[in-house]
Amino acid sequence: MKGWVLVAALAVGVAGAHEYYGDARPDAPELAARGPLQVGVRTLTAEHKDQFDILHASADQPNPRYSRKLTLEVWYPARLAAGQKEHVVYTDVLGSGPGDPKRPNTPFQFNGRAARDAAPLAAAQAVAASAPAAATTAASVGAAAAAATPGGAPGARYPLVIVSHGYPGSRLQMSYLTENLASKGYVVVAIDHPESTRADKTGFPSTLLNRRLDDLFVLDTVTAWAKPGSGNFLAGLVDTDNTALIGYSMGGYGALNTVGAGISAAAVAYVPGGALAVNQQGNAQYEAQRDPRLKAVVAFAPWGGAHKIWDDAGLAGVRTPTLFISGDQDDVAGYQDGVLKLFQGTVHADRYLLTYVGGRHNSAPNPPSPAHWSNPDDFQSYSEPVWDSRRINNINQHFVTAFLGVQLKHEPLQAYLDLPPLQADGTIKPDPGLWKGFPKRAALGLEWRHLPAR
Repeated sequence: MKGWVLVAALAVGVAGAHEYYGDARPDAPELAARGPLQVGVRTLTAEHKDQFDILHASADQPNPRYSRKLTLEVWYPARLAAGQKEHVVYTDVLGSGPGDPKRPNTPFQFNGRAARDAAPLAAAQAVAASAPAAATTAASVGAAAAAATPGGAPGARYPLVIVSHGYPGSRLQMSYLTENLASKGYVVVAIDHPESTRADKTGFPSTLLNRRLDDLFVLDTVTAWAKPGSGNFLAGLVDTDNTALIGYSMGGYGALNTVGAGISAAAVAYVPGGALAVNQQGNAQYEAQRDPRLKAVVAFAPWGGAHKIWDDAGLAGVRTPTLFISGDQDDVAGYQDGVLKLFQGTVHADRYLLTYVGGRHNSAPNPPSPAHWSNPDDFQSYSEPVWDSRRINNINQHFVTAFLGVQLKHEPLQAYLDLPPLQADGTIKPDPGLWKGFPKRAALGLEWRHLPAR
C-alpha cells in the first residue's frame, strides 16, 4: 500500500509540473473563464511603523511599539514583452507555523499564469485589448470597460481588490482567484499578515487586533502608490475609491470588522488590557474609521460568528454589499452558529450566501500542491474531504466575477446572482440547472441565498 501511495504521489507531482490552478474544468460555470487581459505579478513591501505590539505588552511595558513589514503580492493587467510568457513559479511554505516538528515549515513551489515584473497595461489600452473577447464570451461581459469607474467613462483606472488570508495562511494561497480577477481588469493586492502566516505564526491576539488595521493601511498605501508621479508602477493605474475586500477565515473576520462589524464588549475581553477596544462597536475612533472607498466584501468562511465575536448591534454596522461563501459542515468557523448567523445578522447590507453542501472550511484556497501529500495535516489544510478543490475554485471564480462586476464596475451581471430561491423546507428547487451560467445538471451540491438590506 505504501508503494502505491508513493507512485500516486509521484504521478500527481509529474502532472502538477504543468498545471495552473484556476484553469477551467469542462463543467466550470460560465464566468469562471479567464478574462481577455494578460496578467503580470510583482512582490512589493510596505512598512506600517509605530504599531502597538500586542504580543509583548505587559504590566511593566503596557505600550510596546514596533513596525509591521507587510509583504504584498500584486497582480495586474499587463503588457508582455516579446518572448515573455504568462508563467511564474510561486514559493510558499508548508506547516502550521514555526517550531512544530510534526509539520515543519518546508518550502514548496507551484505554477502560476502570470508574468513576473511585466509592464502594466494602461486601463485605456485594456479597453481595446478586451473588446473582441467581450463580443464573443460572456465571461468578459463588461471587459471592454474593464477599468470603468462608477458614473465615469471606460478606460479610467482599474478597481482594487485586497485579499486577506487565513490563520495561518499566505498571500499566495488563492492565486487561482487573484490571477483570474487581474485578467478581468482588476488590480489585486494580497497581504502576508505578519505573525499570521505559516512561516511566522505567533500569538492569536495579533491576528484579532491587526487584520482591520492591515487592510486599511494597505488601502492607504496603494492609494499613495496610485497617485500620478508617485514613482510606483501602479501610478495612475488604480482606482482605490472603488475597492473590494476578499477575506478567508480570519481574513473574513478582518474584512467584516473593517467595513463596520465592530466586535462586542465580550470579545474585547478575550485579550487582557482592553487592546481590542479599537475594533469595538460603539467606539468613536472605530466608528470614525469606516472607509467609503470599500464598496464590496467577499467573505470566505469568515471566523467569529460561532465564537460570539459579534453581537447583533455589531453585525448591524455592516452596510457594504457582501458575498458570503462557506461549507455547511464548516467545523472551524461554524455554519449554523457561524457563517449563516453572520449572513442573517448583517441586516443593513445587501448580501448573498453561497453554500457548499457537505463542505468544510477550505472553501477558498488553491488545491493542495503535490508537496502537501507528504503529510495528512498539510493536505487537509487545503483540501476538502467531499468536494474537488478545482471545482470549488471554478465556482468561486464565477460568483466572485459576477458579484464584483456588479458592485465595482456596474457590469450587467446581476442575472448571474438572481438565482432560484430556497423552497419553504430549505431545499433548492428541483432543477438547479436553471442557475444562469451553469451547464445543465452542474449546480448540484450548492445552495444560494439572498437577503436585501433592511
